[in-house]
Amino acid sequence: MKKEDLKIVFFGTPEFAVTSLARLVDEGYNISAVVTMPDKEAGRGRKLMQSDVKKYAVEKGLRILQPEKLKAPEFVDSLREINADLFIVIAFRMLPEVVWTMPRLGTFNLHGSLLPKYRGAAPINRAIMNGEKETGVTTFFLKHEIDTGDMIGSRSIPVGENDNVGVVYDRLMNIGADMVIETVENIINDTLTVRPQPEGEFTPAPKIFKEDCRINWDSATKDIHNHIRGLSPYPAAYSTLEDVDGKVLDVKIFESRKSCDCPSKGMYSPGTVIINGKRMFVTTADGCIEILSLQPSGKKRMETSAFLLGYHPVRFK
Repeated sequence: MKKEDLKIVFFGTPEFAVTSLARLVDEGYNISAVVTMPDKEAGRGRKLMQSDVKKYAVEKGLRILQPEKLKAPEFVDSLREINADLFIVIAFRMLPEVVWTMPRLGTFNLHGSLLPKYRGAAPINRAIMNGEKETGVTTFFLKHEIDTGDMIGSRSIPVGENDNVGVVYDRLMNIGADMVIETVENIINDTLTVRPQPEGEFTPAPKIFKEDCRINWDSATKDIHNHIRGLSPYPAAYSTLEDVDGKVLDVKIFESRKSCDCPSKGMYSPGTVIINGKRMFVTTADGCIEILSLQPSGKKRMETSAFLLGYHPVRFK
């Protein structure tokens, strides 16, 4: 089969999915339709915002489907009318069986981890938060249980001790596009090999909620550093700051450094702020960590030196 004869329906929403969709289009694959989330209101003006995938699909003149409910008869009928050979899913909602069983060649997903590690909605965040030194992407065929299907292929990348989610996300987004093209080519050429995921060896990667983002200063320095970079730049780790006058405010923390030169190390309880010139350190369970950039509630993100011009922090809690 030629690539232009293979009818593909692409499911995706964020920027992470756009890179793979763009590669498919650029290499001449037949994208019969793009399925993405409905436009949603956002911002103070409650303007309708389009997903990144929709913006790209509009630009390229691709057919777009935006179902509110994935089991809705009108949506299912629309998919059947397309009579696609293959569905590709990247960063989208969980598909019902009536959808993912539809194409004759199956439905495969690109997932942002080395399965079976980090099954779930936030694999990149959770891997960095846990201090993993390696992560990657995996393609696999969908089945009933989320992220459990037979694996097709995977690629890994190293994770540096100061890499944050933004850095790792971009790298995985690009090697993920390579994996998608490679997987489709193997399907076309009938050279695909699959293998089941090992039983009982998975690591969960649940969705990130606000309570997951709060920093626990009673933790070890390395764990706090991993927590901060695993949530940076979005949704961002945060803590409540008390200043010299007793006022409190929430502060997002984007960048930190494990410190070996913390002044007064070991003399204060965890969460205590120590200022050294234009530098700010916070004590932890086993030492202290330096805060490099942060964002007070209602303000813009700034370097610590700029923050200290207007604030006199005493303690994080």
